[in-house]
Amino acid sequence: MDSAAGTTAPLRIGLLGTGPWARNTQAPALAAHPGVELSGVWGRRAEAADALAAAHGTRAYTGEEGIDALLETSDAVAFALPPDVQAPLAVRAAEAGCHILMDKPVATTVEGARAVADAVERAGVASVVFCTLRFAPETSAWIAEQAAVDGWFTARAQWLGSLYAEGSTSEYADSPWRREKGGLWDVGPHALSVLIPVLGDVEHLTAARGPSDTTHLILRHTSGASSTVTLGLSAPPGAAGVEIEFRGERGTASIPGWDGAETAFRGAVDALAEAVRTGVPHACDARFGLHLTELLVAAETQAQAD
Repeated sequence: MDSAAGTTAPLRIGLLGTGPWARNTQAPALAAHPGVELSGVWGRRAEAADALAAAHGTRAYTGEEGIDALLETSDAVAFALPPDVQAPLAVRAAEAGCHILMDKPVATTVEGARAVADAVERAGVASVVFCTLRFAPETSAWIAEQAAVDGWFTARAQWLGSLYAEGSTSEYADSPWRREKGGLWDVGPHALSVLIPVLGDVEHLTAARGPSDTTHLILRHTSGASSTVTLGLSAPPGAAGVEIEFRGERGTASIPGWDGAETAFRGAVDALAEAVRTGVPHACDARFGLHLTELLVAAETQAQAD
């Protein structure tokens, strides 16, 4: 608390990454957040870091020494990097005493994700994993409402993108890790982050491949309910879309629309700040991120053996 001003000092958050996700969502959200000071931008390419930092009135960092310098001037760091680049840097940030705001998935290996969760616990820092629907105001409120209802029987989640469909011009299609890992890893965390708080943890999982990168999941939850999930990034544009629906004793509930990723990311920043202030872990923390990776690894292993 700033005793002179009587107000809480801004949370200094550095940004690691300069790609489309950093440019389009994270940097604008951090720079505009009234409770945040964007303490700097780190990038592997100096010219990209310079451009993004200049656009938001902050300092650019690059190289190994730049990571350490940014950590020294930050209370927390946000990541806009491929998952298996993110994970070891998140460990490094936690060990430096920085709170961490990670993108999903935390890592694509259980070992990588566990290293992050363990580092967070050892350091006593706060952590949040950005699963969009858990932080967008419209969907987070809806999820909490459904979690308070008993008697769910089954659920259906379908998240189909057209990122790799013929004619796609999305700049996110240039992401090597998304092309390699597909919809299971890119959008699977979103679907699971909605189903688990409502139906309970997954106690049994079956996975099978569909067309292109599509993966189908059948899940049995601790509540006794079951769910089916379809995930992919290569659907024809006319087939793309997001649908999540619960069915139970009180009828049917379908997820509402939400107002874009930047608004949701601001919600994740607020959640991190609250966890820092109270010391109470958020439900979507590094430990939850580890669990998501465990489920996705199990699903990938089954689907590849199919």
